[in-house]
Amino acid sequence: MAFVFKPEAPVAAPVFGSDDAVAIRRVYCVGRNYAAHAREMGFDPDREPPFFFMKPNNAIVSVNYESPLTLEYPAETENYHYEAELVAVVGKGGSNIPVESALEHVWGYAVGLDMTRRDLQVKMREMGRPWEVGKAFDKSAPMGPIHPAETVGHLEDAAIWLTVNGETKQKSSLDHLIWSVAETVAYLSKFFDLEPGDLIFTGTPEGVGPVVAGDSIKVGVESLGELTVDIV
Repeated sequence: MAFVFKPEAPVAAPVFGSDDAVAIRRVYCVGRNYAAHAREMGFDPDREPPFFFMKPNNAIVSVNYESPLTLEYPAETENYHYEAELVAVVGKGGSNIPVESALEHVWGYAVGLDMTRRDLQVKMREMGRPWEVGKAFDKSAPMGPIHPAETVGHLEDAAIWLTVNGETKQKSSLDHLIWSVAETVAYLSKFFDLEPGDLIFTGTPEGVGPVVAGDSIKVGVESLGELTVDIV
């Protein structure tokens, strides 16, 4: 069989300290998974079941720690927001995964950014329409190298932070997640067959806000390091 169009190469994210990479399959994102962030977005942070949206895998942009990523301000928005996130990388597939064994399915972790065209997201939400134009656009998910869990462990109370031009905007801890990584994996697996290479952006703390051309974002997670994204 011949392809009419040449298939794209797999989207891949490097493994820290290695020549290996992980081929990215799907990108799941958890909405409003920190109570303080839910409040700042105008929602009740009670522990209702988590909800998810998705980004295409080619929204992922790999960022190394040694040099900043230059990211163009996207089209069709006047309110471009940062959201610092821990990314969990699935390494063992499954469905209906019990919470007690869910972390056995997590191969590693990375620092991530869920960049958002907030004005478009809010407009779509108010119209009762999907969020894709606000969340799933090109290069909307910068991500650092993946650290194997066997090296860094499972991060349950690590610090997470984000600065813009040296000023702290987001600062929290992973133990403030409403739904832990294990609970998120278990719940998500009720609705989707998880497979190796799936990514889960686990939610962002309070303090989200806009950036403009000329701003420099630094985002980090304890034990995983810090990456830099410059907006142009």
